[in-house]
Amino acid sequence: MYVPFFSKKEVKRLYKRKGGGGRGSKGSGGGGGGVSSSGSGSRGGSVSRPLSGSTGGRSGTITSYGSGGGRSSTIPAGQLFAGRSQGGGTRNQVFGSQTYGSGYPSVSGGRGVAGLGFPFIFWPIVWGGGLGYGASYLHDREYGDENNSSRPGGAMQQTAFKDSGSNNTFHLLADNETVLSLIDSVVSNCTVGNSTVLVPMPLNSSDPSSPRPEQAIQYYRASSVVLTLDGYNNTAALSNDSSIPNTPLPSWTNQTFLDCLNQTIGAAVPLVDSGNGASLTTPSVGLLGLIWVLALSHLIS
Repeated sequence: MYVPFFSKKEVKRLYKRKGGGGRGSKGSGGGGGGVSSSGSGSRGGSVSRPLSGSTGGRSGTITSYGSGGGRSSTIPAGQLFAGRSQGGGTRNQVFGSQTYGSGYPSVSGGRGVAGLGFPFIFWPIVWGGGLGYGASYLHDREYGDENNSSRPGGAMQQTAFKDSGSNNTFHLLADNETVLSLIDSVVSNCTVGNSTVLVPMPLNSSDPSSPRPEQAIQYYRASSVVLTLDGYNNTAALSNDSSIPNTPLPSWTNQTFLDCLNQTIGAAVPLVDSGNGASLTTPSVGLLGLIWVLALSHLIS
């Protein structure tokens, strides 16, 4: 598996599912591998569901443990972010690093997500600027705030995974559909102390108790998903200077629990199905979409 600071960027195994009814994946780069399931009733198995929000004129079916892929295309005129590339991202490309702006298959180095394409269709998470601190690369406003319903998969949500054997608490931030899917996958694979109360919760970046960018330990799927650790303070994340080394994870971090979370997210994070990547006839963007198009045009000009 890949844990920042400790190992190479690969996933070698996936913890055996506690719920049964499927096979463990050989890793995040397993292409069509993962947990097979005959239907959506299998807890933690492969589940497909429609993708809501602005998907650049493409069909939107996403699948946990899916292989992704398909062809890359250009977002057509009349859609949000027209002219940018979208699609083509595969399962073995979902892992980024600890840096916001990582996880883009065709982009290496640098920080931030400004002006980038959407290799997995999903938009990158936003940290917002409610507390007025941190480097400028963290607070790009082109994707709106965390409540933007045009976001593929819905507005941003969060959930907390608490280790039953320690006081470690990890937070997962992503769009609503992704958080909902990964709760199911993580609970099926890992021993989560608060599994009976896990639900997606709206993210409020103005709340000082919300997860912060300096707590991020791993980004996934073109920085559209992030895992954070309560009590971790990586001051390097608050600087535009990419040469500053990241702060090591605290000695009290439960590496076994983190290993399970990281492997499961890498193997199970929903991807857009390659067979559903064809461009659709360009629909009207609607009133909300028009507002965002106009806002984007204003920012760019």
